[in-house]
Amino acid sequence: MSRSLQIHLMLLTLALISPFTHSSTQNLTNPSPFTKIYAFGDSFTDTGNTKSLTTLATFRFASNPPYGNTFFHHPTNRYSDGRLVVDFLAEKLSLPYLPPYLDQDADRSHGVNFAVAGATAIELDFFLKNNVPLFFTPKSLRNQLDWFAEFLGSRGCRNLSTTPQKCGAVFDEALVWVGEIGVNDYAYSLTSTVPDDIIRNLTIDRVTRFLQALLKMGAKYVIAQGLPATGCLAFSMETYNVTDRDEIGCVRSVNNLSTIHNNIFRQNLAGLRKEFPDAVIAYADYDNAYRNVVKNRGDYGINHPFKACCGAGPGEYNFNILAPCGSIFSTSCTDPSEYINWDGVHLTEAMYKAVSEEFFAKTDIYPSFRHLLEHKRQSVK
Repeated sequence: MSRSLQIHLMLLTLALISPFTHSSTQNLTNPSPFTKIYAFGDSFTDTGNTKSLTTLATFRFASNPPYGNTFFHHPTNRYSDGRLVVDFLAEKLSLPYLPPYLDQDADRSHGVNFAVAGATAIELDFFLKNNVPLFFTPKSLRNQLDWFAEFLGSRGCRNLSTTPQKCGAVFDEALVWVGEIGVNDYAYSLTSTVPDDIIRNLTIDRVTRFLQALLKMGAKYVIAQGLPATGCLAFSMETYNVTDRDEIGCVRSVNNLSTIHNNIFRQNLAGLRKEFPDAVIAYADYDNAYRNVVKNRGDYGINHPFKACCGAGPGEYNFNILAPCGSIFSTSCTDPSEYINWDGVHLTEAMYKAVSEEFFAKTDIYPSFRHLLEHKRQSVK
């Protein structure tokens, strides 16, 4: 295994681990057609489930400053200086920030977050059977679906046929948010003999089946994210050859994987819309949103599209896996709002906010977020 591939695999794993718990609420001042959010995904969406799953010291740097400094003013479970896209979604709907499912004492009246860092779309058994090296035992979408079924049971919802009122109470005013999922599947398989197309087919199949299961359970309004442009992260820029670049300056080979994946995934969503004509199934184009922010970064006050704000790297991207953000060796920039990359493998609050604007105020959700809200409002008249 080459050094660059080892680093790439380790960093992608680190990028999707988030172990510390935090909960917060917003003032519920603006009425919204949705009163609940149910979220799924990996560390780009996780708000604390990983804390209950791992105690590995490697992943505890996020408990140290400067994580959380921008918004929460202290470290939280989020691998950022502040809020994630799912937090901005909650704010947009005037709802509290979502508690992690594994926090059994949390208030779940406005939704629950089932996302868990390190999660894969494909089940663990596949990786084990194919001798794919894993740094820990990841959870998959199957685990998140099991957790959700447990949650439904706790609300008396067994299925739509036998307990329609109980299931209606869970789903009627709920927005289901499926964050990006699949980056880990590619990362874990990077140094294996399993071809990319096999990983792609299995990953998309599992996510599609997962969405199908949620819709059969009673989900009526669903937003599913595609894969982000991970070739634009500082660790990719540092790891891959400088000749491997695309039109926006990111790593072409990494971003191409996402593009192919997302094109197929969108076709599957079209099939689900035909299968479930009474549901609204929207696609959040994370890749395009990311690219739009990079291309128009001046509009967002971003001056550093690829360099990490927090780190200790000697190179131009300020990234060093041996001296991660939060360690005694790292330092942080004075203004994270000028950066896209927070720690080299995660994004700043400024970037998550910019992506959220692309999603909720512009055109990178199809059908649009406004259409989804209006459709929900019309359904209750």
